[in-house]
Amino acid sequence: MSSPLLRGPRWVDVKVHRSALRAGLGLVVLAAVVTGFFSWATHAYPEPVGACTSDGSCDTFLGFASARTLLYELMKNYSMGMLLIPVLIGAFVAGPVVAREMESGTHKLAWTQSTTPTRWLMSKLTVFAVTSVAGGLALMAVFWLGRSRAGDVWNLSWADRGVYESIGPVFVAYCLLGVMVGALVGLLVRRTLVALTVGGLVTGVVLLIMGSVRWHLFPVATVSGPASGTSTSYTMHETPMDSIIVDMGVRKAAGGTKVTGWYADIHPHSHFWYVQFIETGIVLALTAAAAYAAFRVLRRRTA
Repeated sequence: MSSPLLRGPRWVDVKVHRSALRAGLGLVVLAAVVTGFFSWATHAYPEPVGACTSDGSCDTFLGFASARTLLYELMKNYSMGMLLIPVLIGAFVAGPVVAREMESGTHKLAWTQSTTPTRWLMSKLTVFAVTSVAGGLALMAVFWLGRSRAGDVWNLSWADRGVYESIGPVFVAYCLLGVMVGALVGLLVRRTLVALTVGGLVTGVVLLIMGSVRWHLFPVATVSGPASGTSTSYTMHETPMDSIIVDMGVRKAAGGTKVTGWYADIHPHSHFWYVQFIETGIVLALTAAAAYAAFRVLRRRTA
């Protein structure tokens, strides 16, 4: 017996794409099991204390110095893999979900079964938006767990690509963007393989562009200090350790070459949520625009 939320065209969409939905669920479960096991192993197999053995070997867990080291490597790759999730969503919705039905003509059958074109599209967007958000949140929770057990390592920092997206609401926004961009591309292209490629590409380009400009969306904080040592050297001890440097340089005396001090434009950790919410707002605005455009295209095609 189906749930009240999965009646009519929504139930059909779930049934037709159940293999892909099961694969997505399997991916989440696999990520949770593997990360959970290695998180447990960080306590069961702690890092060695003292010097290495005489032959130089420090391996104590599956060829790594410790379970924590292996978990760190896993999380580093996990964070980069998270960037592919919105791209895969965009490609799947564009190709197999929308364009394949348009290409084969099966959408016409649905429209003759008391299902309007608008309801047909709304059903698909609802199903895949909900499943994408649910899956994205689950993957984020798994990453939070693994990262917390991996320890304080420099390239799992809050500002690193992959990590930044995986620990804030912007990741959910990108998942929704993949759904809406996929629907729009599928309606425009109407060819499965082409739509699949274009849908993934467009979503990936947005991720790339936003990753390049995000640290310019919020004002930087500037720290500075006097020069030390020779005229060509300076110190930056006042720069917070847990921050990213956007720009840095030296200050010179007027009309001369003597270095009088240094400065750095930074984003401290306290800027993380400001940048996250600004970027999330921009991505959600693009998502809404893509959804609006998809329904406009559908109305024109069925007018």
